[in-house]
Amino acid sequence: MNDATRPETAPALQLRFAHLERTISTHAGETLFQSARRNGVRIVGACGGRGTCGTCSVHVVDGQVERGPHAGSGQPPGRGKWQRACQLRAVSDCTVEVAPRSLAPVVRGDVASEAHARPLDLDPLVTSVDVTLAPASLADTAADLERLRHALGTSDLRADLWAARALPGVLRAGSWSLCAGLRGDELIGAAPPGSASLGLAIDLGTTNVAAFLIDLRSGQRLASLAIENPQAAWGADVITRVNHAAAQPAGAQELREAAVTAINSLAADLCRAVAAAPDYIVDVVVCGNTAMQHLLLGLPVSQLGRAPFVAATSQALDIKARELGLHTCPGAYAHVAPGIGGFVGGDHVTALLATQEHWAAGGTAVLMDIGTNTEVSLIHQGKILSASCPSGPALEGGHISCGMRAAEGAIERVGLAADGSLAIEVIGSRKPVGLCGSGVLDAMAALHRAGMADDRGRLNARHPGVSEHGGQRAARLAEGVSFSQTDVRAVQLAKAAIRTGLELLLAEAGLQEGDIARFVIAGAFGAYIDVQSGIATGLFPALPAQRFVQVGNAAGLGVQRMLASGRAREQAAGLAGRSRYVELSTRPGFQKAFMRHLGFTGIR
Repeated sequence: MNDATRPETAPALQLRFAHLERTISTHAGETLFQSARRNGVRIVGACGGRGTCGTCSVHVVDGQVERGPHAGSGQPPGRGKWQRACQLRAVSDCTVEVAPRSLAPVVRGDVASEAHARPLDLDPLVTSVDVTLAPASLADTAADLERLRHALGTSDLRADLWAARALPGVLRAGSWSLCAGLRGDELIGAAPPGSASLGLAIDLGTTNVAAFLIDLRSGQRLASLAIENPQAAWGADVITRVNHAAAQPAGAQELREAAVTAINSLAADLCRAVAAAPDYIVDVVVCGNTAMQHLLLGLPVSQLGRAPFVAATSQALDIKARELGLHTCPGAYAHVAPGIGGFVGGDHVTALLATQEHWAAGGTAVLMDIGTNTEVSLIHQGKILSASCPSGPALEGGHISCGMRAAEGAIERVGLAADGSLAIEVIGSRKPVGLCGSGVLDAMAALHRAGMADDRGRLNARHPGVSEHGGQRAARLAEGVSFSQTDVRAVQLAKAAIRTGLELLLAEAGLQEGDIARFVIAGAFGAYIDVQSGIATGLFPALPAQRFVQVGNAAGLGVQRMLASGRAREQAAGLAGRSRYVELSTRPGFQKAFMRHLGFTGIR
């Protein structure tokens, strides 16, 4: 075939996001959502682009698109121009505007709380030692590693290959002095003398990834930061991501690379903040739920997508960080926390580790780590019963029509004014553009108290604050921000799953709700939740207020302790070993309990 007869390849179309000063290409057959995800343009998409949530709202300012069957049903911010990006395919160059809640800057990115400011018990597995060696000479031609063994007074020292490669250059550049990174009898790093010895703790959450940089010489916390988990582009909940990984040939690798990219980005930002290089990170500890840890490690996840939800391994793993693609000292290890069973993974073990002071003194206690995947442990007479509640992302603002991150413009509190109208508080005192997690639960409680939603969760069409559009009822919270009937159902399903899990664990132990002496609420979202709204909606049992304690990101605190201390890693393994996983779906009465907790009967 000559050039004159060869068919021409259609030129790539361009998507221009003027407000972001970005122009990207779109491949044939791609939706606008898929093109944005591939190019790192953030568009909220709780369902991962499957067309079921309506959160990926965009406005096509100019250009031609093909529309799917649900393209016009994206509702926020409440004007007809907004359509679902996952239902639109460009057929010409287009200019696209992204809904404000996808762009709002996060204001709760730092996850350190008062508990995180307390000193860490220091017993690191990696020590960094400044050493000066006798120079090599014609009379003394011993190998560099032999010289280091002699200087350290040991004959058992072995070297990681990458550390051995770096050793000669570092020694000669430092006039025969170096900082030796030692993990037991292994040389894992060779750096200039006086180099920092840093540890990186990672809480790999479904919604957010939190990172903490620790000085392993002093135990001081140097910096912390959290970002949205970029895997959210493939779905807000665990099962959606697991299904993507299992169904698409490259799906698991996409999700693994997204997690690695997030960790490396956090490591680089944290090191930059303290004027250090990621090469100085000599130890890493990671915790996450079972699916998050499996995806990071490249373990198969298809068996996690169906009952009986069996993990490939629940034991702690120690592997070279470079095998995961992490940018650290090349010889550094990554310790992945042990899990308990099912979806109760390493993040719940680290939360148990961090909250022992609240539940270990005796009496019956509950630890509830609220998130996209909520874990609950019941501690009674030294025994720990643990369960996973598939609560989904609704309580964190996911799968909510106007849901968004805890960013400027997010409604974070909803209450009732004296005249019975809704009163809202907005992060940053800005014009409201959406609703974040703490506002979701408040909104549900306020709508019920105001009579805008009945005991079964149905919005009252006769109430002046409720309107109907396209067959969907919605309660108006603010101009452009509403709470739909579908949103109410999502909250009902989430709170029913969590409350049912608690009820069945209590039944397993032969206990009643009134027996709970301490109710510990963990999770980054748990730090901002209004306990009274939780009680009013039926998420929490109606216990006296003094029995509740909110500890924030306990998993993040626990993973820091494991980073700083080998003893803490042993304690974590012990907690995992003494915890018994309870599969809720097989328990008698599960369906009845779940249905009973869907409504708001008797709750005021």
